[in-house]
Amino acid sequence: MKDALTDALYGLGWGAVKRLPEPAAARLGRSIADLAWSRRGKGVQRLESNLARVVPGADEARLRELSKAGMRSYLRYWMESFRLPAWSEDRIRGAFDPKDLHHLEEGLASGRGVVLALPHMANWDLAGAWVTTRLGVPFATVAERLKPETLYDRFVAYREGLGMEVLPHTGGAAFGALARRLRGGGLVCLVADRDLSSSGVEVDFFGEATRMPAGPALLAQQTGALLLPVTLWYDDSPNLQGQVHAPVDVPQDGTRAERTAVMTQRLADVFAAGIAEHPEDWHMLQRLWLADLEPRADASGGQPGGRATASSPVSGPSPASGPSPASGDPTDRSGTEKP
Repeated sequence: MKDALTDALYGLGWGAVKRLPEPAAARLGRSIADLAWSRRGKGVQRLESNLARVVPGADEARLRELSKAGMRSYLRYWMESFRLPAWSEDRIRGAFDPKDLHHLEEGLASGRGVVLALPHMANWDLAGAWVTTRLGVPFATVAERLKPETLYDRFVAYREGLGMEVLPHTGGAAFGALARRLRGGGLVCLVADRDLSSSGVEVDFFGEATRMPAGPALLAQQTGALLLPVTLWYDDSPNLQGQVHAPVDVPQDGTRAERTAVMTQRLADVFAAGIAEHPEDWHMLQRLWLADLEPRADASGGQPGGRATASSPVSGPSPASGPSPASGDPTDRSGTEKP
């Protein structure tokens, strides 16, 4: 019943919200965000706990202010995502203003393949739709297969409708498929700021330890692809903003594991700088730092505090995160993320 309700709520969002006039959809998103924020559910509390690391020294009032803005940004993502399938190509082309796009264009022109790695900021679905529409470049990504299956299928169909190739996050199959795309000079996009499995690479993030996926660094090493961090944010304009950062190079020395650790830490540093500039647009309503995890043995035999997961090192947007935003109370379930 719970799975059916969750699927029905998402279906209602896609079916109803996309037919609303844009100002009405924006007001609805803000109203839901403010309601969720005022209820002080687990997701909002976790968001404030995470933001306390991002903005050290912030008092309670400042954290409350940031979390309220964060929930509005989170619901803006949902309202845009529900409406994206109804947007015209012209609307999508004009909806994103990325800076330093030349890093991506030059990488693609070189024929070596490009990996874009992003944190959970603003609206990566819109950025992806812009890439496929404005640049005319298809790309591959991965999505974790979660229950209910019907909801997973909704998200796959939604993203494929935006021009993305969506691969299931199952074992090593996704990694091999992504590597083949890159060797053919293609583009791969991965959300890469959270991997609490035993295969995640431990990094220092805002002064504390967490784990991030090894996939972006490993793909760059194995295929020769360019690895580009990207950060996204909203401003006062109606458009999504973004920054394509300089490449993360493969170190010349060290073992594969050592090179992967260095590259993943460099990604973490770029993500941290972008998040610090726009903390309200980082949609991290789940546990992230290792210090916040409940001590328990990983079912896969990994380190305590991890969660059982597939062994694939790649990461990407999960198809179902927390309950539907229509519930007004995004919860903190350590195994799930925003789509």
